[in-house]
Amino acid sequence: MSVPLEILEWQRPWLTPLEPILRTCLTGSLTQGVVRHDWRDRFNAMATEQGLSNHRGAPLHFVQQSALPPQVAYEAFISTTGGVPTRDNLHDFFNGLVWLTFPKSKAALNAIQAIEIERSVASPTAGAPSEPSPPRETNLLNSKHSNKSTRGMLRDRATIFDENGALVLTCDTALAQALVEHRWQEALLLRRADFGVVCEVTLFGHALMEKLVRPYKAITAHVWVLQVDRLFFDLTCQAKRQAIDTLLCRHLEQGMLAVPAAHLPVLGVPHWWKDQNEIFYADTSVFRPKRT
Repeated sequence: MSVPLEILEWQRPWLTPLEPILRTCLTGSLTQGVVRHDWRDRFNAMATEQGLSNHRGAPLHFVQQSALPPQVAYEAFISTTGGVPTRDNLHDFFNGLVWLTFPKSKAALNAIQAIEIERSVASPTAGAPSEPSPPRETNLLNSKHSNKSTRGMLRDRATIFDENGALVLTCDTALAQALVEHRWQEALLLRRADFGVVCEVTLFGHALMEKLVRPYKAITAHVWVLQVDRLFFDLTCQAKRQAIDTLLCRHLEQGMLAVPAAHLPVLGVPHWWKDQNEIFYADTSVFRPKRT
């Protein structure tokens, strides 16, 4: 079964970081919009070529969804085997693209999930910890509690970011603060010329990418603001991807719960949508003021 890319518009600016991986999965050029039927095999070939692995060192590979046993948590399966269960749909196709684009960060997120699953298996009634320690080798695959135990705040935070996350990369603390405080007119309209110069937005969540297949104004990402050096914006696209992956992985390993929650209506990012004028950003049903 082929993933139907005929409905996608790959020239959209939010998909630019995924384009190099995407090109290897297409028959011919991007404009044809048809993914080869063997795209999972191509994902595996690229993962092998890059020497990718999960947080335990198991080689990363993509498997059919049917390889995931009943009663086994999706994240535990990836952590223990290195296999990513993958269905023939856009959601999992985007997930595979993100794994290949930001492999260190995806492995770090999976580690967080595995640690919390292990903790809940060992003590199902325990409350959510502040931050976990590295996981031991356990019988995660044999536990019937993996899918059913209380998730806790940390797993929820990791899942939300994995599915709906985006990164604001900037060397300008004033601009970052304006975004966090929802001063939309200032950050996105008055300072729109600074995007691409001292600030960039990069999508990470695969569900977020899937939502943007059919864009609508209210699509909102959960964002992390990461400080970068001014020289970051002079890097090539490939060097930027590698720098982002290394930086994000380091932040994930340092802990997620200390990171303040922030939100960004992604079609408000300068140059990502049409008619981004004062009226566009004045729509408070989308560009909401910061809650006090």
